[in-house]
Amino acid sequence: AAPEPPPPLAPAMLDDGLEVTGDPLAARRMAARMAVPVRVNGTGPYRFVVDSGADRSVIGTALAARLGLPAGDPARLHDTAGTSRVETVRIDRLDVGDSMIEDIAAPSLPEHFIGADGLLGIDALAGQRLMLDYERRTITVEDARTPAPAMAEDEIVVTARRHKGQLILTRVAIDGTDVYAVIDSGAELTMGNSALLARVLRGRRPPPEEFVTLVSVTGQAVVARQVTLPELHIGGLILEGVRVAFTDAPPFALFGLSQRPAMLLGSDVLEAFRRVSLDFRQRKVRFVMRR
Repeated sequence: AAPEPPPPLAPAMLDDGLEVTGDPLAARRMAARMAVPVRVNGTGPYRFVVDSGADRSVIGTALAARLGLPAGDPARLHDTAGTSRVETVRIDRLDVGDSMIEDIAAPSLPEHFIGADGLLGIDALAGQRLMLDYERRTITVEDARTPAPAMAEDEIVVTARRHKGQLILTRVAIDGTDVYAVIDSGAELTMGNSALLARVLRGRRPPPEEFVTLVSVTGQAVVARQVTLPELHIGGLILEGVRVAFTDAPPFALFGLSQRPAMLLGSDVLEAFRRVSLDFRQRKVRFVMRR
């Protein structure tokens, strides 16, 4: 028999205008990332990191085995360090708060690489409204068909492009250069591509070289050059002293951004805000600055 539809979304009012319906879920901080309780095929809850930069959701190998999830077809997984062929399992249903996602083919990876029981990617977030509250350490996931709240006085709303389900911001700039940006809540560090690095260094004395090692969810490592940007403009907001790790990670190509100045905004930048809300249906991203 088909599963019953989820119950109606109950209102949960949050202050300062970034209210959304649905129950806010207590988020556990994992390094700079945030994880929420998720039920898998009615069992759990389990801790899943919300990864708005991932094209698909992931489940831990041990958890998949414990639940006896059936094997799916092998798939290609695009992450920080490269593109890998991975095994998948079939998940009938994921429940996140009042939201339900059905029929997911999820790559199965070791928990010690994921840092949690799983990841929630774009395949699970499409059609949802996601609100990351970095002040209260809560995450709210709701059906984006519900009416969006009115804009608050201290809120910036940016309309994004959509590419393969992902939201790409276009109102981002560095030193007068227009930059494409993706909100990547599953990344601890903000990353930029070579096209952006060339623009940043153009006509300047190169800064001292610093490097950082990035480890992907598949356990692969890549060394990236790290540069501190004086200012980053997002809509009408200005962030100062933003550190960016530069590497041509496969997600840039996946999102059609390999030849354009682009960046993946990680949790290190997102934590500068009180709240960040992503509406994957209406293509709206809302930012509320810290007081």
